[in-house]
Amino acid sequence: MQHTTYKGLNAFYLETDALRLTFLPDYACKLASLVKKQTGREFLFQSPKATLTLPHYGAAFSAYDSSGFDEVLPSIDACPYPDGQYQNVPVPDHGEVWAMKWKWEVSPTGRELMASVRSENFPYTFTRRITLNHNEISFDYSVTNLEEGGFKFIWTPHCLLNCSPATRLLIPPNLTQVMTVEHTTQHLGPWGTLHTYPLTTDVHGQKLDLSATEPASAKNCEKFYFTQKNTAGWCGIEHTDNGDTLLYSYNADLVPYLGVWKTQGGYRGDYNLALEPCTGAYDDLYVANKIKKAAVIPPLGQYNWQFKMTVK
Repeated sequence: MQHTTYKGLNAFYLETDALRLTFLPDYACKLASLVKKQTGREFLFQSPKATLTLPHYGAAFSAYDSSGFDEVLPSIDACPYPDGQYQNVPVPDHGEVWAMKWKWEVSPTGRELMASVRSENFPYTFTRRITLNHNEISFDYSVTNLEEGGFKFIWTPHCLLNCSPATRLLIPPNLTQVMTVEHTTQHLGPWGTLHTYPLTTDVHGQKLDLSATEPASAKNCEKFYFTQKNTAGWCGIEHTDNGDTLLYSYNADLVPYLGVWKTQGGYRGDYNLALEPCTGAYDDLYVANKIKKAAVIPPLGQYNWQFKMTVK
């Protein structure tokens, strides 16, 4: 582990012979940068801000830097908790844990990072162990329910990726239909509109390849979910200009849903994309509970899963 500063904040980096990872320990132990050392490619989106500001609990996600990899739990959209003892307790925008103070520790080998956080308003602790091995990063997650009542949640890795018109999505072939859930989009229609994947037509009848990345001049944004569960348990992106590839793999039974976010100049002028494997759908925990698409932890139980990022 090497201590450094990153955009004005305390930081440290861990590395292998292939990768360098920079973390912000005071910013929810956020993964801020992921660099392939051989080519110098930065895989994570970086905003143009020269300095970063630490968020406070319950902050609006859009008011802060949205680069890098934030953990999102127990909901993506702000919403009331759906039922039980905590019914109607507000869940903040993009959940709680991205704007909280975490406990963390790096192993003596410098190849493992343990971090955890306990919710301020709900009965759970969230633990993440990151292990580095050459070109692979393994994330072992655990959510522990601290009370004698079921706890419901959505988790997703809000990992914004650098992209260009040469970037393509890598999606299992059995996923052939998506539903748009982006309220501000124009070309994919209103929330709930279905499209074939990857090839479809927009609201103007123009052909559209959803696996491709449009240039920032398109000035649009998209958020869609595949309507089928991702039983293959993988997804990824390829930069076709040089073949650099980032693959995700994870427990398909525990993380069954897959969302995609693409902002192609249409949100704050940003240009990035995110593959978002999810334990629930669609963004809103209250809605997910209604349609029985939320993850549930039994009383005093745990929900454990693994997520891997592999750079090729």
